Amino acid sequence: MRQAEGVQRILVVEDDDAIAEPLARGLEREGYAVTRAATGREALDNTDVDLVLLDLGLPDIDGYEVCRRIRAKATTPIIVITARGDEVDRVVGLELGADDYVVKPFGYRELVARIRAVRRRIGATEPDAVQRVGTIAIDRRTRKVWSEETEVLLAPKEFDLLALLAEDAGAVISRQQILEQVWDPHWYGPTKTLDVHVAALRKKLGQPQLIETVRGVGFRLAVQP
Repeated sequence: MRQAEGVQRILVVEDDDAIAEPLARGLEREGYAVTRAATGREALDNTDVDLVLLDLGLPDIDGYEVCRRIRAKATTPIIVITARGDEVDRVVGLELGADDYVVKPFGYRELVARIRAVRRRIGATEPDAVQRVGTIAIDRRTRKVWSEETEVLLAPKEFDLLALLAEDAGAVISRQQILEQVWDPHWYGPTKTLDVHVAALRKKLGQPQLIETVRGVGFRLAVQP
């Protein structure tokens, strides 16, 4: 997606490529300019950004110390992302200057919502969040969708399903991944609900070929020229 002038810059401080790479790609699709840092030292050398996503488990400097040092010299919003979910860890992080605290594993859309909430609190504007896939346009900020310039009214889960597929258009997303990310991380209900929502989404978009079924695996959003 083309980045607009004044695009917001996010520093992702995470040493695990399996987490950092898809997170960076997703944020770039949201319209953000992303810089990555795998160590605390790299993070401290790249603080000229609009927001920092900070993992605490870094290989060189403890994440709490990185948070303290960033806060000592700048008011840049910091969202801590960590596997440390104890209340004392949250309290320490917030007292050191973090603006929010997200525990792994986290939902991608929840994280984006938290980023926007933090930036709203400081009065910042958000980037253009409209993504186009063929003749479909998805605005994540307003949760609106257009098909061939006609607005399509979607139920909340239908929008979440489409937005998830659009995060990596063309890639296959498994049924289990979709259920966990759109419905619940510990989904144990019937998987038929997914098929019902896919069918409804195809009908509302008026382009049933847009969402492809990959038998035995899941679904993907067809990449159209």
